Amino acid sequence: MTDPSTGSGTAASEGALLDLDVTAIAHGGVFIARHEGRVVFVSDAIPGERVRARLTDPSSGSGTADSRSFWRAETIEVLEPSEHRRPHVWAEADVSRAPEQRPGGADLGHIAIAHQRVLKRQVLQEALDRFAGGGIEAPEVAGTGTDENWRTRVTLHVDDQGRVGPFAARSHRVVPVAEHVLARPAIDAAARELRGLPEGRVELIEPADGEVRRVLRTEVERVAHGRRGRRGPRRPAPETIVERVGERSFTLDADGFWQIHPAAAALLDGAVAELLAGHVDPDSAHLDLYGGVGLFSATLARLGAHRITTVESSPRATRHAAANLRDLGVQAVTARVDRFLRAGDAGPQGVAGGAVILDPPRSGAGRAVVEDVAALDPAAIAYVACDPVALARDLATFRALGFEPRALRAFDLFPHSHHLETVALLTR
Repeated sequence: MTDPSTGSGTAASEGALLDLDVTAIAHGGVFIARHEGRVVFVSDAIPGERVRARLTDPSSGSGTADSRSFWRAETIEVLEPSEHRRPHVWAEADVSRAPEQRPGGADLGHIAIAHQRVLKRQVLQEALDRFAGGGIEAPEVAGTGTDENWRTRVTLHVDDQGRVGPFAARSHRVVPVAEHVLARPAIDAAARELRGLPEGRVELIEPADGEVRRVLRTEVERVAHGRRGRRGPRRPAPETIVERVGERSFTLDADGFWQIHPAAAALLDGAVAELLAGHVDPDSAHLDLYGGVGLFSATLARLGAHRITTVESSPRATRHAAANLRDLGVQAVTARVDRFLRAGDAGPQGVAGGAVILDPPRSGAGRAVVEDVAALDPAAIAYVACDPVALARDLATFRALGFEPRALRAFDLFPHSHHLETVALLTR
């Protein structure tokens, strides 16, 4: 290793400095450089830049310290900036601040927004090329028109000293901040007022009515819940809120799952409806898997479906889905998707020729679920993905079973972070 200040060789150690030429973006919001043939994943950079970075984890990988396959580093100085570099949208996460003091959640905030979407498309394309079998072109990543003040849900943490804030990037250390620039203004204001809280975490939620709710989860509560497991006393029922998509209202728990960007649910509803148009047979049965409180079941009904089953593992979400969709006659089932699909007589019946919507967690549906969905012989599958690698792996399994992706849409629902949402249509 070369010491940038002396040019002399030094041993690999945490805190060592490297001058790096950044060549590409990697999945996860870090960037790729090489040092003496070894890959270095470096934060807060842009492809085309030369940066000075501090090693944080030279022992990543396997083998001895100097034989590791890759290292990790944090940019501390930009030596040759990219034309796409901008002052960080969140000043407290800027490269001028010590890396350990930079809050997480805005790992692309130093990049012009249009170029962020170019880079996200590159990440999606690489995932498709590496894991989905190739031959699939990643779509352009569409914006929403709102790139700041978009977070309707924020999770902050309270440490054992009573400090409140987000975690520092790539750590579990609380970093107090003066403002939350990605959050809705009302959430930012509510966050500024938080003080005197016990150790744990606090969720701030702004639903459609604009009134911020606060959900506190203390560390004592977390530990006690872990010790007693499922047999202990239950928490009081959470407050419910109402979200809207078009003319339809969806009731859910305040801390239940809903899309974070205020435009996201409507955009995804529209994308799924566009891709499935012409593929929904009114006489067939249809499935909405990982269905939450019923967003995409309502999409299926709008497309003419009459026999719809939504499957969700959360009992409270399922109860909300049943109420939200009562006028549509949707059957709401509480079950893990994999178990539901393997349930035989208790599972899906007559789905052949129908449509299936998959909206799995970040880890993806997985091989077993994909195989069981394909065995149902649906006419079309709409897959909503929040992780490009998980999507690509599941697409590879679908393709091996005779289902091809016919169209893809991608959306920048998490501006200034590395996340993106993709919707794919698959048919035989």
